[in-house]
Amino acid sequence: MIPYGRQHITAEDIAAVQAVLQSDFLTQGPVVPAFEQQFCALTGARYAVAVNSATSALHLACLALGVKPGSRVWTSPISFVASANCARYCGASVDFVDVEPDSGNLCLASLRQKLEEARLKDALPEVVIAVHLAGLSCDMQQLHHLAAEFDFRIIEDASHAVGAAFLEQPVGSCQYSDITVFSFHPVKIITTAEGGMALTNEPNLARQLQLLRSHGISRDPDEMTEPAHGPWYYQQLQLGYNYRMTDLQAALGLSQSQRLNAIIEKRQQLAARYQQHLVGAALDCPIVPNGSLCSYHLFIVRLHDKTRRKAVFEALRQAGIGVNVHYIPIHTQPYYQQLGFDWGDFPNAEDFYERIISLPLYPELTESEQDYIVATLKALL
Repeated sequence: MIPYGRQHITAEDIAAVQAVLQSDFLTQGPVVPAFEQQFCALTGARYAVAVNSATSALHLACLALGVKPGSRVWTSPISFVASANCARYCGASVDFVDVEPDSGNLCLASLRQKLEEARLKDALPEVVIAVHLAGLSCDMQQLHHLAAEFDFRIIEDASHAVGAAFLEQPVGSCQYSDITVFSFHPVKIITTAEGGMALTNEPNLARQLQLLRSHGISRDPDEMTEPAHGPWYYQQLQLGYNYRMTDLQAALGLSQSQRLNAIIEKRQQLAARYQQHLVGAALDCPIVPNGSLCSYHLFIVRLHDKTRRKAVFEALRQAGIGVNVHYIPIHTQPYYQQLGFDWGDFPNAEDFYERIISLPLYPELTESEQDYIVATLKALL
């Protein structure tokens, strides 16, 4: 079976992890800060906080921005459930904004309309979480303008978008957002096995993220409520979590990040071949606006005839092609239906879902495998 995505581990990656195994620190050592510094250099963000998953990073981002019971958080219905669950962990209410029919990203015209209606009801969101589906950035500049006009904070869920760019600036720079979150799951652009990261340019947010990832504990005398009892002393300043990344994970991520440019270049080449060879097929390929660089975590095609999606999907699987669907709209999940959402609430998202198939794309996908995928898909259509 050709998978839709997979990790690639090199001898250098193995050596980096082995070096940590033979060192004095398996966790809470020097490699996590080195990994964080590497991502500051890659993105231009001032601060990076590595954690054990992107879900944890989203949770901490919400907490750092003051999301709590009574808060309102809006996000995209086309994403993995973690993009909405992070607000629910904080006790906040969640709502969704319909998506663009071609990209599956947040529709800013729909967002403006929803914001104007919410302002009349005194029900504006405190936070909007923008999801960069498949590695294509939302229009963050326009979202930033809306945030200034309607007074909300922005989290970029860039789990798919390591190595992507918007207006020729790296995703993760936080130029137009308060916090950006990356994922390092094995099928993502680079991996730490499991892991995530939150980036920000605001020192107070960075400090909150750091405290909350490790039980809310500080050893900084300037943050303590009384003089230290001795060099062993620490204080728990708030209720935090054990969301730390290990040095083993960071070593793998640090090694992989050294070849990030080559990984993105290969994904670009494979995406271009799909675009070229699927011309004339009864489907639409992704469109990337000028000034943006899509990292192509996924290559999502949209079938013209959505009634055939299931049959095409099953036939591709039977042919040994591990296609997938990203994603089932969050608002249709039973948990969110219990909160009052239902089919029909976000028609663009639902139509997008009913048409899409994610084709295999990862750097080690060969041209012969890709040709087989294209030929099989075109024959079925």
